Amino acid sequence: MSELIVSVSGLRGIVGENLTPDVAMRYCCAFASTLPDGSIVLTHDGRTTGRMLVDAVRAGLTAVGRDVIDADVAATPTTGVLVRSTGAVGGIQVSASHNPPEYNGLKLIGGRGCVISASEGQKVIEVWRAQDPARVGPTEMGQVTECEDSVSGHWKLVAALVDVTRIRSHGFRVVLDANHGSGSLLGRRLLEELGCQVQILGEQPDGRFAHPPEPTAANLADVQSKITEANAVVGFCQDPDADRLAVIDETGRYIGEEYTLAMCVDHVLHQRKGPVVTNCSTSRMSEDVAIRHGVPFFHSAVGEANVTEIMIRVGAVIGGEGNGGVIEPRVGLIRDSFVGMALLLDAMAARETKISELANELPSYSMLKTKIPLERERLAAAFDAIEQRFSDAKANRMDGLRLDWSDKWLLVRPSNTEPIARIVAEATTAADAQRLCDEAAEVFNLVSRHQT
Repeated sequence: MSELIVSVSGLRGIVGENLTPDVAMRYCCAFASTLPDGSIVLTHDGRTTGRMLVDAVRAGLTAVGRDVIDADVAATPTTGVLVRSTGAVGGIQVSASHNPPEYNGLKLIGGRGCVISASEGQKVIEVWRAQDPARVGPTEMGQVTECEDSVSGHWKLVAALVDVTRIRSHGFRVVLDANHGSGSLLGRRLLEELGCQVQILGEQPDGRFAHPPEPTAANLADVQSKITEANAVVGFCQDPDADRLAVIDETGRYIGEEYTLAMCVDHVLHQRKGPVVTNCSTSRMSEDVAIRHGVPFFHSAVGEANVTEIMIRVGAVIGGEGNGGVIEPRVGLIRDSFVGMALLLDAMAARETKISELANELPSYSMLKTKIPLERERLAAAFDAIEQRFSDAKANRMDGLRLDWSDKWLLVRPSNTEPIARIVAEATTAADAQRLCDEAAEVFNLVSRHQT
């Protein structure tokens, strides 16, 4: 790979190849130039290259006159909490999320403690590409403050969501797979405060991943057996910056990330009613749960910032993305694995039930995700043709093309970072989901051949 992966919420690349200290410094200084006066929180997810990039960014920010609050290793949702609690005007998390070890990246967080919007991110990209940082003289240099306790404020916000005493009374045995990312720092504190008997896999946040960092079923195969060996009631699995949460049940079954959000939505709506928001590629389970509780449901375009924008607009009580990213506005407008863990333990305690039973109560769907090469100049014609092929569906072009039926849906959208189109389908059977994806791909290919 020769080019950085650049999006409106940040960038990622291979360290030493296309992501260098100078690139990181210049990009973050461009971000700083778009912010009002004030401090910037700086954190990293524990990857082996994280501290090096933090040091480069910290030097760059102080050189352009910005004060920095350095919280060292912290989860992305913790960074969001720190931005708000310290009164900072923004935050930078050095993280490549679920990418392999050779990658690192930069996530940009605004003054509200959430990922910056598309328009804000586009402005950062334009400044970064157009000009060098405007450095200040020696008397105007920014100052650095070390953050001694990054997790207490975050823990208190999460604790306020649940019945701590009730959870403690169960003494749940829990395995947390932090996989040498940043999640263990608050993860241990949270689970012990909730009275759990805790076993943490990969507790040291040094980025030396025991398995590929994305918490998928294939990557967590070895972790599944550890849940039953520990006689745990649940296994929680985080990505390196701990904004995603996958769940393994007490039998060692990988429940996954799509179920994480749906189970949390159900529990929150049992306690308080209000709108729910997910992105348009998230499982229908959360929508079904919202309908069952009689509350409004809204789709957003794909992307965390798009979800939070609609959550703010409609006053949502919970939202998120199907990658295990639960967003609870009382804690922060940012995906948060710690919120997910606390809500699921609270649901188990409140209903005296197993995590497997909570999952089994949800509607059953099969989701398939595929991709095909994309020539963007043919995208509009392909969307028209696909919509015509599936003329019995309700069409929406908020983000690509989404087609809805009463028992299934299909989404076709261009990737923001690769020359491909992503095709996602969910139906009551795997065969039906496969059929939808195959037919959409067939139409794409027909349009391409016709226009060649």
